[in-house]
Amino acid sequence: MIKTQRIKAVSLFAGCGGLDLGFISAGFDVFWANEIMPDAAKSYELNCGHAPIVADIWNIINDVPAADILIGGPPCQAFSLVGKRLENDSRAKLVFAYKQIVERTKPKAFVMENVPGLLASKIDGRKLIDYLAEEYEKLGYNIAIIPLLASDYCVPQRRKRVVMVGILNSADKFSMIAPSDFKKIIGLQDQAMPVSAKDALGDLPLVQPKGNYAEQPYTSQPESPYAMLMRANSPNGVTFQAMPTMSKLDTEFVKHIPPGGNYMHIPDSIATTRIKKFKETGGRTTTYGRLHPDNPAYTITTYFNRPNVGANYHYDFERLISVREALRLQSFPDNFIPHYSNQRNLHIQVGNAVPPLLGRAIAESLKVFFYEH
Repeated sequence: MIKTQRIKAVSLFAGCGGLDLGFISAGFDVFWANEIMPDAAKSYELNCGHAPIVADIWNIINDVPAADILIGGPPCQAFSLVGKRLENDSRAKLVFAYKQIVERTKPKAFVMENVPGLLASKIDGRKLIDYLAEEYEKLGYNIAIIPLLASDYCVPQRRKRVVMVGILNSADKFSMIAPSDFKKIIGLQDQAMPVSAKDALGDLPLVQPKGNYAEQPYTSQPESPYAMLMRANSPNGVTFQAMPTMSKLDTEFVKHIPPGGNYMHIPDSIATTRIKKFKETGGRTTTYGRLHPDNPAYTITTYFNRPNVGANYHYDFERLISVREALRLQSFPDNFIPHYSNQRNLHIQVGNAVPPLLGRAIAESLKVFFYEH
């Protein structure tokens, strides 16, 4: 379809730019973006090279320009609708804003990225994703729905995502490139897989006092090809490597949790009622979890600054992971500097982002598909 020129892309629900950074690093021209959160939009501008339109998508739905590819992840929590117009339901409407833009601009391809909750949403007893696929097929798109595990594509994190990719007027479905081929493309052919927490974090300098996000020099050599890749465009040092805020109780808990352990290792003598209840009911592997140096992290959420939501204790130090460490586990390069007006917005940006390397894997897969079909 596209042979010589750079592939032009428009991005919706861009956040701080994780997905877009992946497409940009793969050579795409992401020339227009939209994001509703001002802090995330400023982060995007600082790191992706142009300012997104800051607005509710519904207010600019007819202003979105046409492009070769439309990318984005409309927020979609699991829900069930019975006997309602989908476009009128607040939980579903962003997915349908995306669909309306596809219908109006008719890109050659689109990528709709989302959490697995999209798979759980239903309409009149039918899966939302199947309904959407059928609607896009009516528009002429060949649809592929692909579950992804970020750790398959060099991200040191067991993050599960789902992508729906549509190719206009194509006899062939989109497919992802092999992880081994992706490793070669990004220069990580010598990196052991999956990328472990120690591979990702082992070379970072010691944390500075709370709130000191200023650049500090590296104090050791990179310990893995992954760390070398993260440092490639930040030769002097790293920012946002500061001590996280921790309560006295959280500080006490981590002393009893070994690397790879969780709430089950917290003695009953200091455990809260909630933790004791978890011990009785089980099934919460990541609660008060501690990273294991030899394994990828669990999903980095918007609450990575808390030990009771995810495995956020450092494997080597008796503390929570820093903002920079969360960014490393998300595969953001060390020259990525987020803008924030408060700590909560900072954590939301980092935790909600698509890992850039996962974004690049999708982009490289689309390049192969476009140039070979």
